[in-house]
Amino acid sequence: MQQSRQPVRSASSASSASSAPSGRSAASTVGGEYHALLARHDAMRLRRRILGQGRAPAPETAVLYDGAADQRLITQYLDLVTPFADLIAHLYDEMFARWPYLRSLFPASMDFQRAHLARAFWYLIENLHRPDEVAASFRQLGHDHRKLGVRPAHYEAFEAALCAALRRTAGPRWAEAVEQAWVRMLRFAVVSMVEGADAALAEPPCWQGTVTAHERRRPDLAVLRVRPHEPYPYRAGQFAAVESPLMPQAWRHYSLASAPAPEPDGEVAFHIRRTGPGGVSDALVRDTWVGDVLRLGPAHGTMTLGDEDRSRDLLMVAGGTGWAPIKALLEEWAGRRRGTGGLPQRPAGRVHLFVGARSRADLYDAAALDRLAARHDRLRVVRVLDEDAVPETDDPSAGYGPLAEAVARDGQWSHHLAFVSGPAAMVGATVARLTATGIPADHIRHDPVPDPLTPPTGCGKADGPGPVCVEGLVDGVPLGLKGGLKCGWEV
Repeated sequence: MQQSRQPVRSASSASSASSAPSGRSAASTVGGEYHALLARHDAMRLRRRILGQGRAPAPETAVLYDGAADQRLITQYLDLVTPFADLIAHLYDEMFARWPYLRSLFPASMDFQRAHLARAFWYLIENLHRPDEVAASFRQLGHDHRKLGVRPAHYEAFEAALCAALRRTAGPRWAEAVEQAWVRMLRFAVVSMVEGADAALAEPPCWQGTVTAHERRRPDLAVLRVRPHEPYPYRAGQFAAVESPLMPQAWRHYSLASAPAPEPDGEVAFHIRRTGPGGVSDALVRDTWVGDVLRLGPAHGTMTLGDEDRSRDLLMVAGGTGWAPIKALLEEWAGRRRGTGGLPQRPAGRVHLFVGARSRADLYDAAALDRLAARHDRLRVVRVLDEDAVPETDDPSAGYGPLAEAVARDGQWSHHLAFVSGPAAMVGATVARLTATGIPADHIRHDPVPDPLTPPTGCGKADGPGPVCVEGLVDGVPLGLKGGLKCGWEV
């Protein structure tokens, strides 16, 4: 039950709230005791492996699977089960009817879940002829799904429900050989997921963290600081899945908005934009207070600075809450330059930072931006505001065309390493303009990335939200990742 509490107003009350976490803690979410039991089970499995009693490593899954043959067979009969909306509805109806206890492993609303499963099916079917790639993707998925409490027995239930749903959806034209191709495809994915989960036994499936600060910068945007209860490994520029106790089992990805802090503090920051009523972002912006306990999944993402990049000239472009990972990268860059936090002092190149927004009010972190500009003489900041040129619209990606144009015409960037973060329209326009000016593609690091789960053109129109990244960078991370394999239990 949601507690009725007021936001913390003072530093003293914030400290008090932090020392006494609220009742809406991660321990009170659905399946809290279940997750604790799984953690003990995994600890015993890890101990046996260390003592040499574990299973021998499984052979490479992709070597043993002829995905191309199953791909041809599945595709031949695909019209019987597409669009996937009916198939997926029948699948979950069957699974929850036969195994009601599995319902607690899923979020209350299944809409998000159904859309992800449709994308997962499309990804598998389109890429079965590349089993190595599929196996790698699903090993990562299995690693991430540890936080959801998914076990091998659950995959068996899913397989049985899928077979029943295929027969019900396809009707009398369905063939046993096609069903077996679907089963082989699913088992191939599941084996990869189990391998990924087993390889991660030495790390926690998720981390609990107490909210130490919650600041509403706008009615639809909040900046949160969270102190993990144990060391949380990540790199500046990465993102992580977050679960609110108000919405158990509903995980959404958000960029980490601060560089890793030294222990014992170790706090992390998130910039959360509310994308609509009733969702995770709504809970985090409107109904989360200091003292609440959230759960964090493992950090991911490649938009990071390598050791060899520290002394290079950098170009950074941020739009909206795409500022969050860019801010973290700048903090790391500044720390390396000063040699703070135990880091060796390194010479630093120059940084050219472009920050775009539809209006001055949308520059929700302007004070931090001003402080960075004042402290670092090798940092040049350019603000690009479109409030006079952009018509009123609810589209969060509108109005970033001038930002791409400003970046392209401002300088010669061919020798810079570029980082671009923001709504998909802004990222796409900026990357296109930068490559046109001569920057090699491998010198541009950006989110969002293309969603590998997108159905072929025209195939998924009835299955869900339509084109990938239609909303662009939502809540500071790419929709392709939010809406892809990494959210919820899809397989």
